[in-house]
Amino acid sequence: MPITGLLLGTALGFAMQRGRFCVTGAFRDVWISRNTRWLTAFMMVIAIQSAGIFALAALGVIDLQSKAFPWLATIVGAFIFGFAIVLAGGCATGTYYRSGEGLVGSWLALVFYALFSSIMKTGPLAQLTALLRGITVRQGNIYQTLGISPWVLVALLAAVVVIMARHHLARPGFKMAALPPEKTGLAHLLFEKPWGAFASAAVIGIIAIAAWPLSSATGRNDGLGITTPSANLIGFLTTGNIKLVDWGVYLVLGLLLGSFAAAKTSGEFRVRVPDAKQAVKSVAGGALMGVGASLAGGCTIGNAMVQTAQFSFQGWVAFGVMILGTGAAAKLTIRRTGSTAPAVAKPARSSVGV
Repeated sequence: MPITGLLLGTALGFAMQRGRFCVTGAFRDVWISRNTRWLTAFMMVIAIQSAGIFALAALGVIDLQSKAFPWLATIVGAFIFGFAIVLAGGCATGTYYRSGEGLVGSWLALVFYALFSSIMKTGPLAQLTALLRGITVRQGNIYQTLGISPWVLVALLAAVVVIMARHHLARPGFKMAALPPEKTGLAHLLFEKPWGAFASAAVIGIIAIAAWPLSSATGRNDGLGITTPSANLIGFLTTGNIKLVDWGVYLVLGLLLGSFAAAKTSGEFRVRVPDAKQAVKSVAGGALMGVGASLAGGCTIGNAMVQTAQFSFQGWVAFGVMILGTGAAAKLTIRRTGSTAPAVAKPARSSVGV
């Protein structure tokens, strides 16, 4: 049932907003503050999802298919996308959940991201996208090329993530001033207590696993995805073709609902209007995100989170090049130093955990 996409998207939007899970910040921190805590959390999502989907594939619940690697489009598109998310102030998913928080700049970025995704996939530039993505090599995933079991790579990735996580957990944690809780029990945990990077990653990893069988049940053999559903949503709004409203479209609509619910119940929703300069950057960043993600075959979710979990060449190459693109934009546009991790909209009421 496509409605499961709405429910799962709502859960994802809620988790990302409450966890302040900003992939742009994770990539940018590598260059600006030399901090890999949020990058580690992002890789934790990949590792959890990878273990889950290969287990589901082994049980015959889902079918993981290998495709040719469109190397040129992936490299060009991923760099454009990585550069664009700094301008837009968030990646595709971050733009959705920040729109739910009331950031008008994210609304602008989201509209132009979806619009240019549609232009690149089914509009005037669709032939250019097809041409560039038609330049391929046959290798579709890493473990088949190496001739090994995917579980070897799952174990290796898990080991790397554990080492990275232990490194950060062993360091003295930054504790924010604790305020007396206003809520108790589950309400305090869900709507008030700050969610740590690694706890958020665990929740999002489980959601990413659940996306596969739920999506496959509707005939969409894939996991989480943002770019194509966003393009399909524009297609539906402009043509009225109800066939475009699939599980993925319900997913992105759920992202908005979930993030709005999380921001509203935690007191973090507030309409914030950007100045003219930031508005222009949001529009440009959103448009370039749509171009880059369409060429690369996915955004930070579809490529850097989902394709990587399958150990596809496209996913891991896109992941690395996106970080390079983010670094280039950060060096050109950010003049101050220090952490760029997103801050919550009000003082935390308890210490930040994992």
